[in-house]
Amino acid sequence: MTKSKRIWLLVGILIIAAFLRFYHFTTTPPGLYPDEAIDGNNAAEAATTGHYQVFYTEDNGREGLYVNLIAILLQYFHAPHEPWVVRLPAAIAGVLTVLGLYLLVAELFGDGPGLLAAFLLATCFWHINFSRIGFRAILAPLLLTWALYLLIKAFRAARGRTAIWYAIFAGIVYALGFYTYIAYRITPLLFLLFIPFFKKHPGFWKRAVIFIIAAFIVAAPIGWYFLKHPADFFGRTSEISVTNSSSPLKDFAVNTVKTLLMFNIRGDGNWRHNISGAPELFWPVGLLFVLGIILGIYALWRYWRRRAPPGGTASPSETALPGGTAPSLPLFSMLIVFGWMILAALPAIISDEGIPHALRSILMLPPAIIFAALGGIWCYKSIQKYAGRKFAITIAAIFLVAVAAFAYVDYFIIWAGNPNVPGTFNADYVTIGREINALPASTPKYVVVEAGGVMVVETDDITTSSLPMPAETTIFITDTFLPAQQQAKNVHYLLPDQTNRIPAGTPASDIFYIR
Repeated sequence: MTKSKRIWLLVGILIIAAFLRFYHFTTTPPGLYPDEAIDGNNAAEAATTGHYQVFYTEDNGREGLYVNLIAILLQYFHAPHEPWVVRLPAAIAGVLTVLGLYLLVAELFGDGPGLLAAFLLATCFWHINFSRIGFRAILAPLLLTWALYLLIKAFRAARGRTAIWYAIFAGIVYALGFYTYIAYRITPLLFLLFIPFFKKHPGFWKRAVIFIIAAFIVAAPIGWYFLKHPADFFGRTSEISVTNSSSPLKDFAVNTVKTLLMFNIRGDGNWRHNISGAPELFWPVGLLFVLGIILGIYALWRYWRRRAPPGGTASPSETALPGGTAPSLPLFSMLIVFGWMILAALPAIISDEGIPHALRSILMLPPAIIFAALGGIWCYKSIQKYAGRKFAITIAAIFLVAVAAFAYVDYFIIWAGNPNVPGTFNADYVTIGREINALPASTPKYVVVEAGGVMVVETDDITTSSLPMPAETTIFITDTFLPAQQQAKNVHYLLPDQTNRIPAGTPASDIFYIR
């Protein structure tokens, strides 16, 4: 494949990825889930006060990178208090992950698998969905994918200066991941796989040390925060741990099975995360995923059987796939993908809440797509070998068009058109916020929060108040997170036992209920 053809194919894939992540972006999904809204409210506070944090304690605690990205949009770009602003970093991250996955897979397996992996991720409902929701977890696969790519480039670079810059950027990007999502904390184990394969390469240890130092410097603020606040480090993890159950070993085994079956049999049942209960992968892609795992296991077995030396120096006959129908699978590359898959599964498996859980398993998505791409390349080569190149191209074209078409149908027609979706994003809370915004500032507005939830403390130099999480959506839309803002805009949030504060004769149109 020529360089120009490769670039044009990649550009086309990125256009598809951008379209599926930005089409109808301001209206789909509808509403704004309170977990998204609290990110927006913390961001609004940071933009107002200039106090950006590495960790925000509300809503069971959240690493701060995603919130701070929203704050930048609000402070420096004067973005409006609309749901799409909270979701914009996720959509951009989604497209950049597609690009990063191409670069990583091309480095590990070649351009063909890289392009197919990028396309499959671009059209994957699982990734499209979370690229359009304001959850911080979407940043985790982005940063890990790019960090792996940059570090591999650092160790393979021939020039020392180039390698050092790759190592520095790899360390920075990797460390930023610790400001994204709890599941990311398992990833340091993955980098141990680099040692046996690159330790004899010239300059390995120097480049490794530079990577570690850069990562340590960038991760130091959140590490220092957790040292001073250990409860925030363990809090959410301990709350949902499978060890809290009456039969942890049994539940661990059940969770493992459910997580394995989520790709092809039954996925997340939450309409906010998925077409309820549908497999996480479109069924042809799911079959390629299984095939890719089988091929990977076969390649690893052949390495073990022939005792291929580390470093990818075995002969092609020792690493080729069955029938010689596809390029060899380097040992390092396969171990990275398998290691990534296994480590990423652990945070979901050891939890005891909503299994299978598409959000908590999101770090499994890139390696799953890589396996599917390897399976797809093997199928293409097999068809080409036995039925000819033209027939193989025709089948591949039909497959690619079908995958892209079903991605659109699944998300924008089946999922977005389902009546369960607006409720899962609390669209009515956004409507309340917009109705309040339409009233004059001089009009007292009373919002009675009847819905229960985790209490969130809003405080400034003047007053302090505490409201349940469901109020966060309306609070973001009206930009009334701080008590001083509530006073300035004449918006009064009340709990059910405080309705006696509503003056007699207040028009019903000025009283709102969050239920």
